[in-house]
Amino acid sequence: MHKLSKSLKRQVLENMFVKNYKRMWKYIKPYWFRALLTLLLTIPVGSMDAVIAWAIRPYTDAVMVEKTLTEGWYIPILIIGFTVIQGGLTYILNYLNTWVGGKITNLLKADLFKKMLTFETEFFNTKNSGDIIIKFSGNADTACAGLLSNIKSFVQKFFTALSLIVVLFYNSWQLALVCVSILLFAFLPMASLKKRVTPVLNKNMETGARLTTKYNETYSGNKTIISYNLEKYQEQRYLTVLHESFDLGMKLFKRTRWLTPVMHIVLSIGIALALWFGSHLILTGRLTPGGFVSFLTSLILLYTPIKTIGGNYNSVLVSFWAIEQVFEVLDAEPKIQDSKDAIEMPDKIKKIEFQDVSFEYIKDVPVLKHINLTVKKGDTIAIVGNSGGGKTTVVSLLPRFYDATSGAIKIDGTDIRDFTLKSLRQNIGVVFQDNFLFGGTIRENIMLGNENATEEELNRAIKLAYLDEFLKTLQNGLDTQIGERGILLSGGQKQRVAIARAFLKNAPILVLDEATSALDNKSEAVVQKAIENLMHDKTVFVIAHRLSTVRNADKIIVVNDGKIVESGTHEELLAIKNGAYKMLYDMQFKTKDKKSE
Repeated sequence: MHKLSKSLKRQVLENMFVKNYKRMWKYIKPYWFRALLTLLLTIPVGSMDAVIAWAIRPYTDAVMVEKTLTEGWYIPILIIGFTVIQGGLTYILNYLNTWVGGKITNLLKADLFKKMLTFETEFFNTKNSGDIIIKFSGNADTACAGLLSNIKSFVQKFFTALSLIVVLFYNSWQLALVCVSILLFAFLPMASLKKRVTPVLNKNMETGARLTTKYNETYSGNKTIISYNLEKYQEQRYLTVLHESFDLGMKLFKRTRWLTPVMHIVLSIGIALALWFGSHLILTGRLTPGGFVSFLTSLILLYTPIKTIGGNYNSVLVSFWAIEQVFEVLDAEPKIQDSKDAIEMPDKIKKIEFQDVSFEYIKDVPVLKHINLTVKKGDTIAIVGNSGGGKTTVVSLLPRFYDATSGAIKIDGTDIRDFTLKSLRQNIGVVFQDNFLFGGTIRENIMLGNENATEEELNRAIKLAYLDEFLKTLQNGLDTQIGERGILLSGGQKQRVAIARAFLKNAPILVLDEATSALDNKSEAVVQKAIENLMHDKTVFVIAHRLSTVRNADKIIVVNDGKIVESGTHEELLAIKNGAYKMLYDMQFKTKDKKSE
């Protein structure tokens, strides 16, 4: 039974292997002619070594046996000529290989990047930045560039070996049989290498991803590192992973690099046998000195690249592994995607309903419990409550950052999971507490809300977001570069750029996720005015920490421990004796009163 399962396992792996390499044809096909030309060029490049070895026989016999150069004087010139041609062809071959490899890698990276954009928020929550870079970029480089380079090397060595073996048999079939048998024996250890290497490669990739993450953390968290004097702490964390990476590298070395010295030993036995048996053939008159020298030259030219083929084979195994990793990612299905018969969501809505909605990030650890809520068109709903109570999670389900574990969210009676993701999200504008701005200009970041917006619409959005006065202070105005993640802007300026972007999107549903909580009083006042402009004629969900910003909401719901514990207007909730909202309100404003005293 064990043998049968092992056999089936091997068959599954072999089928997967064949399937993956068939799929690689999609990426090779646009450049098949140059790829084929690359392989065809390996034939003359590989075969010319044999011409040189063959030419040595008549030249050596003429000099050593006949003691004359009358007939073979041109052979050294011929060798130089062939070497020059071989060098030129090698350059062209390497150029084509690099060009084709780069093009195929770019196609693969483009598909991987496109695939990455389909994954849901939960996918990125469970991966670190290093994982993402390795899976969606690094493996493509390893898969394509390494594989093509090694295939070229293998094909070239194959034709070199084939042509040299012909020369071996031409000089002495007896000697050739002995040496070729030794050669075949040298390849036997390669059979078990793949199984030994794969587990280490998987761990090595994980460690490489963690190293990349440490760089990203240091870049993004540099202010925290400096302000808390965490340089030594961060250095130690990096060194721990670095040492782990070194240990894995050494383990990989021990499992693979023994192949080259083993081949050296086996092939040296072949050369020793050739010297001993060849000498016997010369002494018995069955081989000329020129034939023996030609044979030895061919044998050394044949064995020399074979000695290093172990290293090439290791690289090919890594490339094969990377290809499997690439297609594993491309085959992965996002958890959140369009249903089979998804429809377009209309941009005119009347009602949004949360019907008995529950949600959990981790199985059996509920974050939301039986949320029921009805929101009419044009209403402003404020969601307040203790930290960690589930406020942000409620609105994260609306654009399907996550899907409800049970229950349903419906818009005008249609489950949001029945709308296409694109149309659903097109109808929802979101302003976060920390809005992400892309590297580029202010104009580019605002226009992301509507790339087809007119200059008039852009200027109106800027004015309503209270950005116009700020832009006048900038030499390049809208075309000012803001740095990665908008690093050159203040918190309030970032928020107003994000609000201007939301103005251009002009979605009927608006989510404000603590949009002013990280701002000082002066910045908050300006941003709050911009938000009030943005909220006009929209159905709005406001998550607020500062209760002063939600007094005028049509309905305030209090979410604690994943449940709606209270619901009503500001006045209604304050009237509830010992109510959750009243306690939050009193805590905030008593604290303010004490500060003002």
